[in-house]
Amino acid sequence: MKKIVGLFGYPVDHSISSVFQNAGFRKLGLDSIYLPFSVRPKDLKKAVEGIRALGIVGMNVTIPHKGKILSHLDKISPEAKKIGAVNTVFNQKGKLIGYNTDVHGFLSSLEEGLGFDPCGKSVFLLGAGGVAYAITYGLIKKRAKKITIVNKPRWMAESLIKHFKKITKECEFELVNFDKRNSKRLTKEADILINATSVGMNPGNPSLINEETLSPSLSVFDVIYNRETALLKLAKKRGLRTLGGLPMLIYQGAASFEIWTGKRAPIETMKKAAENALERSK
Repeated sequence: MKKIVGLFGYPVDHSISSVFQNAGFRKLGLDSIYLPFSVRPKDLKKAVEGIRALGIVGMNVTIPHKGKILSHLDKISPEAKKIGAVNTVFNQKGKLIGYNTDVHGFLSSLEEGLGFDPCGKSVFLLGAGGVAYAITYGLIKKRAKKITIVNKPRWMAESLIKHFKKITKECEFELVNFDKRNSKRLTKEADILINATSVGMNPGNPSLINEETLSPSLSVFDVIYNRETALLKLAKKRGLRTLGGLPMLIYQGAASFEIWTGKRAPIETMKKAAENALERSK
């Protein structure tokens, strides 16, 4: 019988996860299929119950469910518990276990794509949603010196900082008002700028950071994977080292693949399938 895995999110029509996950299944000759499921927030509990009822092997979880899904699962991995967000669910004989593979995806792509080690570095982070929690945890894990956070609304950034101050005493946090995000001090003091918001996902989205704000020594990482964002274009124009979100998407997806199948993910096959899908969508 064909095994089913998939994606819970709202919306999910932009996702290319099914393309590269299914390519991975085919490469290994697995009788499995990955399907996207559009799940409204009010229907999340019922959708999670459906994983068990239908014998679905596992599920990726994306916006806006990464935090809310924790209360509907049987067990949470220690790392996902510390992060406060789940992006992968595994149905282990009817017991639903939550994991967070975004941390692995983020750190692997940062190392491979930018050769960047967060240890002792200062980070300017835009965003305070589910992916920002995973990124912040990854930065703390790698002993970043300081994380400056900007988000609209402000209370979400306050909540993120409060959450992680319970985990670390070594990393310094700074909260900056959204309207002060283009202060040149912020990028001058930072080693890397990370966009962990959804701004840039849609055509015509502007950069949250002005070109003249970008410091010459800055690296720029944008979690958006479906296009080269305005932020990345401005950073390239300034001659900065840049990285889009596709490697992070692939590496987190590969880690999920391995949780569900118990087999090593065919990374290169998955990467090529994702790149081809994005090329076709242009």
